[in-house]
Amino acid sequence: MNYLSLQEVEDIVFRGKTLQIDAKAMKEVERCYRFLEDFHKNKVIYGINTGFGPMAQWRVDDRYLKDLQYNIIRSHSTGAGKPLGDASVKAAMVARIGTFLQGKSGVHPDVIRLLTEFVNRNIFPFIPRHGSVGASGDLVQLAHIALALIGEGEVHYKGEWRPAAEVMKECGLKPMEIHIREGLSATNGTSVMTGVSLVNQFQADRLLDWATLAAVWMNEIAASYDDFMAEPLNECRRHEGQQVIARRMRELAASSQCFSKREIELYSGENKSSYFEKKVQAYYSLRCTPQILGPIYDTFKDTRKMLEDEINSACDNPIVDPDTQYVYHGGNFHGDYISLEEDKVKIALVRLTMLTERQLNYLFHDRINGILPPFLNMGTLGLNYGMQACQFTATSTTAECQTLAMPNYVHSIPNNNDNQDIVSMGTNSALLCRQVVENAFQVMAIHFIALAQATDCLKLRDRLCDTSRKVYDQIRAIQPVILEDTPFYKEISRVIVYLKRNPLQLD
Repeated sequence: MNYLSLQEVEDIVFRGKTLQIDAKAMKEVERCYRFLEDFHKNKVIYGINTGFGPMAQWRVDDRYLKDLQYNIIRSHSTGAGKPLGDASVKAAMVARIGTFLQGKSGVHPDVIRLLTEFVNRNIFPFIPRHGSVGASGDLVQLAHIALALIGEGEVHYKGEWRPAAEVMKECGLKPMEIHIREGLSATNGTSVMTGVSLVNQFQADRLLDWATLAAVWMNEIAASYDDFMAEPLNECRRHEGQQVIARRMRELAASSQCFSKREIELYSGENKSSYFEKKVQAYYSLRCTPQILGPIYDTFKDTRKMLEDEINSACDNPIVDPDTQYVYHGGNFHGDYISLEEDKVKIALVRLTMLTERQLNYLFHDRINGILPPFLNMGTLGLNYGMQACQFTATSTTAECQTLAMPNYVHSIPNNNDNQDIVSMGTNSALLCRQVVENAFQVMAIHFIALAQATDCLKLRDRLCDTSRKVYDQIRAIQPVILEDTPFYKEISRVIVYLKRNPLQLD
């Protein structure tokens, strides 16, 4: 098998599933390697017997061809900043394996075997945050993976940072051997930006599910009229995302006893009031959730397809093709697909976070909701403060997201003696998106605590839909009802973990 689905990658990265490499795919890798082994003799091929980048105009003497491959690994291990998280590193290694399994890189099969051992044994090479411009892929950050593969550098193993050579010896693994172009292939491609993007996507999908439930729960608290999510209303606007979100909301809300019926309260012909205390239409942050979350769903769907295509592509240069008996020079390492999509995901997540913050404001603002105490304060007004200060955290975090929303795809700084004269900044895009993901979980955690608190203020627990009630109980197991003023920042952190580890999986 030389095809990895996103579901398989998620299971490997987050659920500890073992990565299995198909023997047929490995035969294709072997075939490609054997072709290159024969083809490269007496030819000038980039990165095999030439220098790298602008240095490609200089031929490298045959005596130093193995040194050349080690040199690119060592010379490019120049990253800076905090290390990437284990999940992103694991996803990056899986993405690199996906590239090699296409049988177009000319690497020895042992490279895949060693990377697979790293994945399955949870050996995570040190990859610093900064270093990639996303043009020849993630040269610097992939070099740090390659550095560990040759038994140098550091790895994160069983919670500790240790020398790679020491861990490999302990696990009975031999360092990667250089045959023809293993150094260049291991460092050349989009695998790190793809790995970070995969983790972003898995968690972004969870955030969208939580936002959908939050929208239902919000409207339960507000006793909203239920026709805003009705099928005839949403089906007549021809956007899949809006229709999917509305359908999911209807399914969640089916067991609720909280929604109002317009046909009973306003269409009965018996209501002759000149002023209606209850809002005829809810605020946009409640009523327009299918229209707001719908385009986010559509964006995520497109990104998932792009990511699945990327992990099953030969993102390398040159491309070694045994079928046509040729080695092609091009730019499959360029990160534009990732960069553009991660900017889209980032912007969509900022919008999701803004919606969450506005719903939170509705819950806290007694003059807007008209049914809840200020800041959900169940103590003594003036003496106690309820969740007042939580809004500061949610608002400031949302504001940071808005600043981070600036697209990174449109930024390019020529470098590498202008060899890389237009670059993708794809890894930067993915890492900025990663920060927005983390921020969104923080705001969402505060929101779910507030939803539980509002439920207690109105004594609605037994009237909620089944899923809202279930999540209410789970939130309350982490954060009890807030009566007295007390720090609960630790509880917010625990709710963040709960939201990350317990996906709703609405479909």
